[in-house]
Amino acid sequence: MAKMDRINQQILHQLSLDGRISNLELADRVGLSPSACLRRVQDLEQKGIITGYRAVLDREAMGTGFVTYIAVGLGDHTKHAQHAFEQAMDAASEVVECHNITGTIEYLLRVECPDLPSYKRFHTDILGTSPYVTAITTYVVMGSPKDLRA
Repeated sequence: MAKMDRINQQILHQLSLDGRISNLELADRVGLSPSACLRRVQDLEQKGIITGYRAVLDREAMGTGFVTYIAVGLGDHTKHAQHAFEQAMDAASEVVECHNITGTIEYLLRVECPDLPSYKRFHTDILGTSPYVTAITTYVVMGSPKDLRA
């Protein structure tokens, strides 16, 4: 594991705010020389602390602004049933997050669709056809005042 001192924490914070920041600007913000900063970033990448960089997308501008979280319960709790459900969710383009969780349900999904009719199609044609799904509770996102996902 890479040493998590104050400077590494600052580097991670700055990169989480702007993954496209130049090494020169990043070095200036954290008080290092560019070469020392680059070595630290490369070390954080090599150690697996920084696992990638991505673009933050405006889903509404892309036409997928109807966002829901769906709690899904399975009737069969075997490894096979979970694997089959996870494969089905991986193949569904509407599912952007699939989390296996603890509690009264097995999965929490984040689903993004263009509109309510397209969500209904997903609900009926994908979730509704899974032989393992026994409970579906949908929560429609009305706004996201804080969202730190990148």
